[in-house]
Amino acid sequence: MGGSCTQRRPAGRRQVLFPFLLLLFYPALCEQIRYSIPEELAKGSVVGHLAKDLGLSVLDVSARKLRVSAEKLLFNVDAESGDLLVKERIDREQICKERRRCELQLEAVVENPLNIFHIIVVVEDINDHAPQFHKDEISLEISESVSLGTGTILESAKDPDISMNSLSKYQLSPNEYFSLVVKDNPEGGKYPELVLKKILDRETQSAHHLVLTALDSGDPPRSGTVQIRILVVDANDNPPVFSQDVYKVSLPEDVPPGTFVLRVSATDQDEGVNAEITYSFLGVADTARHVFSLDSATGNIITHQPLDYEDVERYAMDLEAKDRGSLSTQCKVIIEVLDENDNSPEIIITSLSDQILEDSRPGMVVGLFKTRDRDSKENGEVTCNLSRDIPFKIHSSSNNYYKLVTDGALDREQTPEYNVTITATDRGKSPLSSSVTITLRITDVNDNAPVFNQAFYVAHVAENNPPGASIAQVSASDPDLGPNGRVSYSIVASDLEPSTLSSYVSVSAESGVVFAQRAFDHEQLRAFELTLQARDHGSPALSANVSLRVLVGDRNDNAPRVLYPALGPDGSALFDTVPRAAQPGYLVTKVVAVDADSGHNAWLSYHVLQASEPGLFSVGLRTGEVRTARALGDRDAARQRLLVAVRDGGQPPLSATATLLLVFADSLQEALPDLSDHPEPTDPQAELQFYLVVALALISVLFLLVVILAIVLRLRCSSSPSAAGGCFGSVLCSKSGPEIPPNYSEGTLPYANNLCVPGNQTNPEFNFLTSVEHCPATQDILNKDSSSVLLASVSNLSVEADKNTFKQQAPPNTDWRFSQAQRPGTSGSQNGDETGTWPNNQFDTEMLQAMILASASEAADGSSTLGGGAGTMGLSARYGPQFTLQHVPDYRQNVYIPGSNATLTNAAGKRDGKAPAGGNGNKKKSGKKEKK
Repeated sequence: MGGSCTQRRPAGRRQVLFPFLLLLFYPALCEQIRYSIPEELAKGSVVGHLAKDLGLSVLDVSARKLRVSAEKLLFNVDAESGDLLVKERIDREQICKERRRCELQLEAVVENPLNIFHIIVVVEDINDHAPQFHKDEISLEISESVSLGTGTILESAKDPDISMNSLSKYQLSPNEYFSLVVKDNPEGGKYPELVLKKILDRETQSAHHLVLTALDSGDPPRSGTVQIRILVVDANDNPPVFSQDVYKVSLPEDVPPGTFVLRVSATDQDEGVNAEITYSFLGVADTARHVFSLDSATGNIITHQPLDYEDVERYAMDLEAKDRGSLSTQCKVIIEVLDENDNSPEIIITSLSDQILEDSRPGMVVGLFKTRDRDSKENGEVTCNLSRDIPFKIHSSSNNYYKLVTDGALDREQTPEYNVTITATDRGKSPLSSSVTITLRITDVNDNAPVFNQAFYVAHVAENNPPGASIAQVSASDPDLGPNGRVSYSIVASDLEPSTLSSYVSVSAESGVVFAQRAFDHEQLRAFELTLQARDHGSPALSANVSLRVLVGDRNDNAPRVLYPALGPDGSALFDTVPRAAQPGYLVTKVVAVDADSGHNAWLSYHVLQASEPGLFSVGLRTGEVRTARALGDRDAARQRLLVAVRDGGQPPLSATATLLLVFADSLQEALPDLSDHPEPTDPQAELQFYLVVALALISVLFLLVVILAIVLRLRCSSSPSAAGGCFGSVLCSKSGPEIPPNYSEGTLPYANNLCVPGNQTNPEFNFLTSVEHCPATQDILNKDSSSVLLASVSNLSVEADKNTFKQQAPPNTDWRFSQAQRPGTSGSQNGDETGTWPNNQFDTEMLQAMILASASEAADGSSTLGGGAGTMGLSARYGPQFTLQHVPDYRQNVYIPGSNATLTNAAGKRDGKAPAGGNGNKKKSGKKEKK
């Protein structure tokens, strides 16, 4: 048993003559593999070495999934050896029926790559059937008048085997009356005929019993027998005769049951009962007996069941006509069945790929199928088509086999699966078609990078956010499936320092939520930018980047900070001078404040919170400029305290305050006493109460002093009249202490003047005298520090000593009042406007005061001049060379240095007895030290 690509000669065994080495990627087979086996081969028998004939190794059998397919699977492939084995019983007569050539067609399918091979297995006949008669006994009636040589056709035996194994001869049991003649049928085959060789004599022998044997030519031969029982009757010497020996008719297969086919007719020359003829089938197969019916009296043949060309193409039947005298004759009826297009094509899917990658190239085979139409000729010719708008096409292979291949680019994200409809249509006059729909699922490939939902992201987060709060979320989508579409997020770049990036923000790898790792401060970090990356988990991984800009929003968490006026080194407020003749709208000073916040939170507004004289000053709402609202009145105090509130625009608003000490004076010398005298009360009501209490106290003291002086003078005048001119033996010491309203806590140059009034009222000029112990020094009430004492009390001296010791004080230098442009450091030195043009440096006034005090300290030891250079008092370095002591009054004649024996005065004026013309030439002069 072997395979062959060609049919071997009938006489020899079928061997494999041309084994081909099949190419794995060859699209179709050029030759068919043929195997020849006898029928009734035992199960598991080897039909042929299929794998070897296909050029496959033993390992390829399982690796490439070698298998066979057929309509009825009678064979299988051994998975280990690759041999084609018998799976089911093979009966040639049952499979191929009456066909003389029995061939079974198989398809061998291999995968990786997918291909198909055609195999033909020829089933050879064996002598497994003995000839067999339809009946066990044949009854004949032969008239004794039958002449010698008269033949009677006997029923033929049937042997389903073919060729040598088929029926070959008949044998008749030995007898003296009959002989056997074997004749050939027109369609092939042989039938026996009983021939009379000796005249019958009913009276001698009325019945004859014979045995008919049918033999085939098999090895060993098989046979079948039938009993022939012959009754001798009286003479009926004329048998019936058919009008035709062979009747032929063609009949469409779609005729309904009951259709008339034909009528056979026979005649008998006898008369009477010997001429009555009956018709019957003679040796007709059961299939034909079921399909057709014969009227025994008329000889009409009609259809009894539907015809099917695909089952039986032609019916051949033997009919017998017999008269009453037992004479008979036979004829042949051949019915040809005409094919009609009554079968739709069939589509059989042989193989289908279960994995189609979306990056597959065009031409890749994804499936194999075949078509079958049981009709013949044009009715059985089939064409196949696919549904439209799909990236697939059909390639015809051979023998109605087709390949389904790709015909375009595939994209799973656009079309994850295709419902491919294959339509098969025959070419009949009325074409029939059938279709089958298969689903092809596309396997995903990582061909899509993640795509962010936005081109860039902007996140707004308010400062002082809680650490760990989410500030933004980025989202990217990937249309791929599984790991190819699973996206993770990370931060790949930032304008922040890489070492500190993790302490600012982090991102959730799964959700893309960006978290703040710390509380942001708008004043330190207003914005920063991150570069986020979305990466899928494919191989290789694809990624995309997006920018996220984080804007830190401002909150009102910073109160305004006042830059000007600034506090002194000891925390006290500085002062500004205002000309007494300042007109309404005069720019006094300007409150300068900043706010670290931004936007509305940094939009500052200025308001007068408290003023000594309400309505005297106004503050620009947005500029902070302090201007006079009206001219200075006679009843207005020279010292003014102004409390300005600076508020921002936040919700809730934050504020700061600035205290302004304003002194109405036309010169610095004029302003100094006002600064050292009574600080201005901030509350008019409190100031009024204070004045009433002081006035009441002063009146009471003065009244007591007057009473005491009157008594003393009376007593002294009565005791020593000559001393009446010096009734005031001591100086009346009037000490005015620094009295500050309760809410006054800031000031510049805090000191007190101790004023002594001499007894000679004709010389009402004031002199600063040496200190005496019974008049304690005035202390700095603002700072509560005894070390801040600047001037001492005035001693209690006699009127005479006052006259002889001290000279008249020189009038102040008229050059002290310099022009508006020469005034150093006051806010009123220049005319401002509402736009906020700021005057000279804000610290000029404070520096000037500090230098005056420093010069006074140097003068205390009597060894230093008042400035860095002669006559400059150190001011030229600050205000320029043109600013010298000629612009400054000689303050030394009015200053007493505590703890020294020197009194600063105008020496030149004392020598000359006249007022000095200017501040130049003022020298230090030591004073006399008075005894207590």
